[in-house]
Amino acid sequence: MISRLRFDKYSALYLWALFIIIFGITEGDTYLSWTTFELVLIDPAVFTGTLALAFLIPLSTGTFDLAIGANMSMALCVSAKLASEGNMPDWCAMLVALGCCAFAGFLSGFFVVKLKVNSFIATLGMSQVITAFVLRTAEQSINDAFDDGYRDIGRHEIFGLPAFIYYMFILAIITWYIFEHTPIGRHMFATGGNPEAARLAGVRTDRLIWGSLVASGVVAGFAGIIYGWRTGNYNNTVGPGYLFPAIAAVFFGASQLKGRPNVWGTFIALYALAWGIKGLQLTFVTSSRWISPLFTGVSLLAAVSLASRQSVVKVRKTTAGPEPEPEPPPAAVPAETVA
Repeated sequence: MISRLRFDKYSALYLWALFIIIFGITEGDTYLSWTTFELVLIDPAVFTGTLALAFLIPLSTGTFDLAIGANMSMALCVSAKLASEGNMPDWCAMLVALGCCAFAGFLSGFFVVKLKVNSFIATLGMSQVITAFVLRTAEQSINDAFDDGYRDIGRHEIFGLPAFIYYMFILAIITWYIFEHTPIGRHMFATGGNPEAARLAGVRTDRLIWGSLVASGVVAGFAGIIYGWRTGNYNNTVGPGYLFPAIAAVFFGASQLKGRPNVWGTFIALYALAWGIKGLQLTFVTSSRWISPLFTGVSLLAAVSLASRQSVVKVRKTTAGPEPEPEPPPAAVPAETVA
């Protein structure tokens, strides 16, 4: 009976339902209100969800991109700086910002593909370079950087919800379609599963890895554009804070539905975690700033552990030195020497 519940594939859904029941009882109408629904759907989940897609794209090829938070910050910084100084229209500033993020992804791909630097190290270093660029470009906050007409692209409401929510889900649908219904998606997962076998089968693995990092930079930059539509302001603290919730959602989601990184498992995990955080914040309303990093950290550890046990994350074992050569078998004793 328990096996039919499929906890291995739908654990995030059960966890989500558990949060709804527990906090719905303890926090009553506050937790189950439309206001709470909007807060969870609009503020953290949209930015985290877009960054989760940015992390998911290269992960399908077995590549990590830890520069997604910095790319989000750079897109917001560049677009706000150009728009506030009146050098170009806001929508042109948006395109320049996304171009900067694409270039950052291109540089990460160069280090990973051409120089054979581990993607974890390459993108971590790139995130620091981007952060330095952001701080050099605009150390102070920029308020009211964008015109209302530009902000209305993302904030005008459709069925009571801002348009950028629909943009995020359109992006998710496009990503899902590419992953599940195109040869490119199959080749990306083949590259992530066994790059050498995929290369021998004719898959252009280097091109896919490089392209996935460029796409990741653009999608992460789009999260910064959404933030600009939402608030109209730039702050240099925006971006890196969404990195770990996005990674936790991707790894937790990788254990859902398909047993590998996938779009809808990521979003199920994302909203399950978001509703859990909101319930804890309402419970500890007087002092709740510690809840989000604690819950995110625990969730990330649990998600990676679960993904590792299900072989979603493969850890390559290395030895301290070369393996000893096996000793040759003893030579056979000639028959004539036997008495």
